[in-house]
Amino acid sequence: MSEWLPDQLLQAIAAKNNLAGSAFVIPRPNVCPLRWFTPTLEMDLCGHDTLATAFVLLRDYFPSREQVAFATRSGELVVARAGGGLLTMRFPARPGKPVQVSAEVVSALGARPREALQACDLLAIFDSESELRAIRPNFERIAALDAFAVIVAAPGEEAAFVSRWFAHRAEAPEDPVTGSAHCTLIPLWAAPLGKRNLRAPQLSRWGSELRRGLRGARLVIGGQAVEYLRGDIAVRRFMTTRQAARKAQNVL
Repeated sequence: MSEWLPDQLLQAIAAKNNLAGSAFVIPRPNVCPLRWFTPTLEMDLCGHDTLATAFVLLRDYFPSREQVAFATRSGELVVARAGGGLLTMRFPARPGKPVQVSAEVVSALGARPREALQACDLLAIFDSESELRAIRPNFERIAALDAFAVIVAAPGEEAAFVSRWFAHRAEAPEDPVTGSAHCTLIPLWAAPLGKRNLRAPQLSRWGSELRRGLRGARLVIGGQAVEYLRGDIAVRRFMTTRQAARKAQNVL
């Protein structure tokens, strides 16, 4: 879009889409303003929506560029081409702080993690990939926790680690792939393993394959995008109460 629509309208479009995230962007020569919405609220950070937006902009708006920068609620984010259709994104690290494993967390997950960390989301760490696959969370109890979302993670059988992400508040019970969650996961695993680059699938029913790395205080997450659908959204602009009052006053 060329300018922001009213926030209520952006939220209504996201609710109509009924997807885990909807991205709205204003293409500009230098830095492109970008916002993300779930069906019920605006988010501070959304990795896969950012990758999808960069995919569209670099293909249709800036085909000669090697990267695109976004102005967001989480600061400036940059997505760059990395060859072979791969796009890499740089994100801020969000290390977690140890917290007690509460009875509420155990009840919400239906399983007891060995430890928990609190960052933007609550991170629950388990001992094995099989434990992670077996989790069947109670989403009403997830919503009652003092956290936007819950990440569960464990050492992987064929990867550095595996994870899942639950957030009933966002009306996206389990996200297929969550870039923002790895702002907490990568700092936790990269240093002990002594690796700068990690393979770490997200175990949603859709599956995901991202490449992740740590570069100082910034994360690099790489993935590919595939176009599924394109089209137009017909919206009827509506006036706020204040705008309607001004218009009525001018008419009078």
